[in-house]
Amino acid sequence: MVLGEVMKQTGDLSLMKKLNKALVLELIRHESPTSRARIAEKTGLTKATVSSLVTELIDANLAYESGAGESRGGRKPVTLLFQEKAGYAIGIDLGTDGMTAVLTDLNGTIVDERRKKNNNRETLSAIAVLGSCIRELMDSAPTSPYGIIGIGIGIPGFSDEAGNVLFAPNLGWENVPLQSLLEQEYNLPIVIENEANVGALGESRYGLAKGTANLVHVSIGAGIGTGILLKGELYRGASGFSGEMGHISIHPDGKPCRCGNVGCWELYASENALVDAARKEYEDPDITLDGLLEKAEQGEELALQLLEEHARYLGVGLINIINSFNPELIILGGRLAAAEKWLSEPLQHFVESRSLPYPRAKLDIRFSQLGDRATVLGAASIAIANFFASPKLSVE
Repeated sequence: MVLGEVMKQTGDLSLMKKLNKALVLELIRHESPTSRARIAEKTGLTKATVSSLVTELIDANLAYESGAGESRGGRKPVTLLFQEKAGYAIGIDLGTDGMTAVLTDLNGTIVDERRKKNNNRETLSAIAVLGSCIRELMDSAPTSPYGIIGIGIGIPGFSDEAGNVLFAPNLGWENVPLQSLLEQEYNLPIVIENEANVGALGESRYGLAKGTANLVHVSIGAGIGTGILLKGELYRGASGFSGEMGHISIHPDGKPCRCGNVGCWELYASENALVDAARKEYEDPDITLDGLLEKAEQGEELALQLLEEHARYLGVGLINIINSFNPELIILGGRLAAAEKWLSEPLQHFVESRSLPYPRAKLDIRFSQLGDRATVLGAASIAIANFFASPKLSVE
């Protein structure tokens, strides 16, 4: 055998081992508690190979043993568990008037959380508060073998593969090199992604959309964004900028939008739109979403009317989504999910009366149980996924 053939065979064997180890780790992560025998059964690998790979994963602090599992005849198998506390991720939702940041373990369980109010339209101020959140969460992280493994940030706008915020209309940001600024400061892997997209991932991994292949996550805040999963994959469009359903026009001669269009859906159906309408009708510039919902809880007719009208505006955009994408599930997320009690019935009625019957036939419309945490959990999950995909991960 010539040297080139030996090198190729060695390389092939090394690659095969890495792939097998990644497969075993994936099973331990997602099916824990499990056993070596169960892994061998599911993968088709020999028990000796599985045992060797599991030992390496235990040595790498990514798995551990815990007692004996249930026997299916013969000796009880040793239970294997994923070591979710081997490292921690940070997920951040960068909004227009504040931000939410969480520290999670490698299973996405929230360990710590920060919520800060700030006018994030001021870029330097926003980056300073962002840094404060990151430092506080890094300082609060428990000691672990891998430490902070990465940071994911959801933004209300467009970003490119280098993590530059190209355009965020509700923030007023253009061409901000956010990823490079933060990587220089913290020397950690950073990923910047549209907040509605990471919200969709958060729902599919931790929320109502587990096991759902065709999902549209509607993120409702200062604006409206949509994250779209088709056949289990995030749909990004030809250039990576899909999902801006908040900027479809529902009034051809309507209000001007920061995006440059007029009559955009988010100008009528966002959280900000509802609060603005309430402030106008109540002649109270200080009313908030929580204040409006308190009035609805007390049965105030005006509050109930405002919420019913808002449900109709939400419905207009949802009908376009239903007829365009034929999803099996639409999840309405953001703080407006707290208004489910008053929005759900008029919204369902409006959608059923206006959308095409066949695209709607297998559709379920739900309000998020994660609320405004879908984005931070989705952002953290991207950081976690990148960690396990990284060649720097010491499971060679």
